[in-house]
Amino acid sequence: MAEQESLEFGKADFVLLDQVTMEHFMENLKQRFEMGRIYTYIGEVVVSVNPYKQTQLYGEDVIEQYRGRELYERPPHLYAVADAAYKAMKRRAKDTCIVISGLSGRGQPEPSVCLSLPHSLGEDEVKNVLLKSNCVLEAFGNAKTNRNDNSSRFGKYMDINFDFKGDPTGGHINNYLLEKSRILKQHPGERNFHSFYQVRLQDHVAGIFPSLGIIYLSSALPTPMSQLLASDCANFLAVADAMKVIGFSPAEISSVYKILATILHLGNVSFLDQGDAVEVENEELVSHLAELTCTQPESLLQTLLYRTVAAGGGEVIEKGHSAKEANYARDACAKAIYERLFCWIVGRINSIIEVKKYDAKLHGKNTVIAVLDIYGFEIFDTNSFEQFCINYCNEKLQQLFIELILRQEQEEYQREGIEWQHVEYFNNQIIVDLVEQPHKGIIPILDEACLSGGRVTDALFLESMNTRLGKHPHYTSRKLCATDKSMEFGRDFRIKHYAGDVTYSVEGFIDKNKDTLFQDFKRLMYKSTDPVLRDMWPDGELSITEVTKRPLTAATLFKNSMVALVENLACKEPYYVRCIKPNDQKSPLLFDDERCRHQVAYLGLLENVRVRRAGFAYRQPYDRFLLRYKMTCEYTWPYHLMDTDQEATKALIEQHEFQEDVAYGHTKIFIRTPQTLFRLEQERAQLIPIIVLLLQKAWRGALARRRCRYLRAIYTIMGHYKRHKVKAYLWELVHRFQGVRSMADYGQSVEWPDPPAVLGQFQENSKWRARQIVKNIPPSDMAQIKAKVAAMEALHGLRKDWGCQRSWGRDYLSSVAENPTLATHFAKRVQALQDKVHFGSVLFSCHVRKINRFNKSRDRAILVTDQHLYKLEPRKQYKVMRAIPLSMVSILVTSCQDQLVVFHTQSNDDLVICFHKMQPEEDNRVGELVGVLVNHFKIGSQRSPLSNPPLRAEGSMARGWQRREHSFMGKEKSAGPEGLC
Repeated sequence: MAEQESLEFGKADFVLLDQVTMEHFMENLKQRFEMGRIYTYIGEVVVSVNPYKQTQLYGEDVIEQYRGRELYERPPHLYAVADAAYKAMKRRAKDTCIVISGLSGRGQPEPSVCLSLPHSLGEDEVKNVLLKSNCVLEAFGNAKTNRNDNSSRFGKYMDINFDFKGDPTGGHINNYLLEKSRILKQHPGERNFHSFYQVRLQDHVAGIFPSLGIIYLSSALPTPMSQLLASDCANFLAVADAMKVIGFSPAEISSVYKILATILHLGNVSFLDQGDAVEVENEELVSHLAELTCTQPESLLQTLLYRTVAAGGGEVIEKGHSAKEANYARDACAKAIYERLFCWIVGRINSIIEVKKYDAKLHGKNTVIAVLDIYGFEIFDTNSFEQFCINYCNEKLQQLFIELILRQEQEEYQREGIEWQHVEYFNNQIIVDLVEQPHKGIIPILDEACLSGGRVTDALFLESMNTRLGKHPHYTSRKLCATDKSMEFGRDFRIKHYAGDVTYSVEGFIDKNKDTLFQDFKRLMYKSTDPVLRDMWPDGELSITEVTKRPLTAATLFKNSMVALVENLACKEPYYVRCIKPNDQKSPLLFDDERCRHQVAYLGLLENVRVRRAGFAYRQPYDRFLLRYKMTCEYTWPYHLMDTDQEATKALIEQHEFQEDVAYGHTKIFIRTPQTLFRLEQERAQLIPIIVLLLQKAWRGALARRRCRYLRAIYTIMGHYKRHKVKAYLWELVHRFQGVRSMADYGQSVEWPDPPAVLGQFQENSKWRARQIVKNIPPSDMAQIKAKVAAMEALHGLRKDWGCQRSWGRDYLSSVAENPTLATHFAKRVQALQDKVHFGSVLFSCHVRKINRFNKSRDRAILVTDQHLYKLEPRKQYKVMRAIPLSMVSILVTSCQDQLVVFHTQSNDDLVICFHKMQPEEDNRVGELVGVLVNHFKIGSQRSPLSNPPLRAEGSMARGWQRREHSFMGKEKSAGPEGLC
């Protein structure tokens, strides 16, 4: 029941009427129309009145007002129906459908646009293509009639597919019974299809039209240009843009324009009788048509004037047309081309929006919202075969409405044992049987006439109907009712439809039902070099001798499609939009009471109100009702302990105090008002997040525990595997290094196996081999070895040659070979210093050349003890010229081959020397000096600083030496030894 509207607008739901009578119904409908309220509910059925003007009822802001709302929360609107269908589909995982029906001229294209795209979809490619497809299909399938400037001249059924989340995945469009006879002739004041007028306005295609009248566009008005609407130019641009957005290529769009031009030019082709032959009056058009269709002019001319006939036994003959036959063949070709063009456009759209790569196991259940936008009931001054088929279609849809809304509703109440007052209604099954009943209906009689041998006329077909249907209560003709002069004898018959009596003219029934198109045209179009035109005629591939099966008639094809459509709709949950046309003058102010009363009557709206008012808005099996709402009751969550689901449902209803608004059937619960269902939905929506959190917690805990078990298993496997790899590695080591003790290199030549990662740091650890080698070194050489190791650690990579290949003498001034004349004097001087300062040992001594700050050099000698650095004068029996505590000195050397050494003091009074008088002269003693000092300070740093405090200074000097040595390396690289001096 609709809310949010004041009473000045009338009742928003006809169910709320004080009295259910035709007078009260019409009064409320008129009041709402005059107040600008064109939508009214009958429960979940929407009654829509054509306003015949632009309204502000559509747009994104209005969509937001209805998004996610229940049907009765907002004023009646098509958006509410669309959202209700979408929510029903999503909640119950059931297909739904929206059926738009009513009288022709009721204004249903606008509802179709609104409903074909449920606004809950959001913005996506599927929605955009579907929206643009409406624009294209309206241009090629709609036309201006005396009742509507944009009347649908075809039926459209659209499926929109959704995945389990409710997101659109694609769609599919079916079209029914395009009114192709409109191409040839229109009623006075009406137009051909919009597409012909739109394409005529464009400069870039004007060249394909010669300067002559267009016969197919001038049957109703003198000139085509006098029929133009103000919106034609803008609509053409919109259609061109829509085709690009949908995915039509420029070549395809160009082909479509050429095909439209081809149809219009065909109407201008005329024929002349020349004795026994027929000729084309305006042959220049044939060449132009051949150019447009990409065929040979000779083949096109041959097809227009002759047809090929299979005579049997494989013999083929050519039969010339009479002028009448040629005109008929021309018109049939024009209708067929346009029909196939329209079907090709629909198929092209379907190929783009169809569901692709959908796997139910992967993506879940696929659900559908179907939208049926089909022509309304038509009653014209002259009604022909097309109106007969259209009205038959509406009879089938009315039958479906009766089945789903009225009959099934009442039968379900009786079946479930619900108290119910029976509502009388008219069942139009008798009219449907009159049209389609096998061997007795009008369609079988028409097919029988078309298949009969000899010349069968429309009059003979009428006579056959009079004979076989004369006693039917809903059929009559002038012959059966001679006093009714509104029907013409031998031409008219009348059917009493649910929407009213309709008089049909049988003229053209036979030809339109046969829908004959000679095979020559099909083969001609199939041989076209235009790929679009060629794709429209796949049956043209067969030769004349291969075509043996007679095609089904147009009426039978339409009947079969209607039966399939109704079966498809019957398996879906329906939502109805019943459209009403307020007047025949297309006035936004006029409300024709008699016209509207007639429509209300034949649409069965009053019966619908009675059924809805006496019935229940919602019903559901007990198990499914509990499945959805059991969390709102403590006695049913998570499982109930009662004997039956019915008892559990009663407990749930009683807890919420809804007893007065429900009834209990044998298998279902019935809820009268939507408010009750809405309150249940509200409570469920409040509890769902809590339940979701509980389920998430349990599931995440389960996932975490499972992951923990997996990790434990993984770590156990990894531990065993690592131990296995270590064991295998150790066994391999034992195998490879079994005899290394007896080898000369102690296994240095043995290749180590690749270790596991955990033992990578121990790879090729040669301490054992080193111990084996060191054990064989004499103790007297150990001091020299340790000094060389210390020098290597300090100078490795910094100085290429540092004298590791020779034996280090250390105290060279005491050596007779190095210092033959002054060795004894040096020994005495060392003894005197030892007696004076009590040093422990001589670390290094050698002749040097001292360089002062003025770049002058003098021969000197240096003596390095474990306590001091002495500068000596060799010519004065090694007199001590300067003594520097070793703890106050750091040493700097270069990375080159020179023998330059700088002793840096804390007072910045540095001593710069170069080794001199060496034997041999090219000897390299810088590395020896560095190794001796580094080894001395390394030994000193290993002693306890508390037991020998003076050694702290030695240790700091060693660290200072390392820092100074590295800083000197940087200077040496930039300035060189000369710059240092």
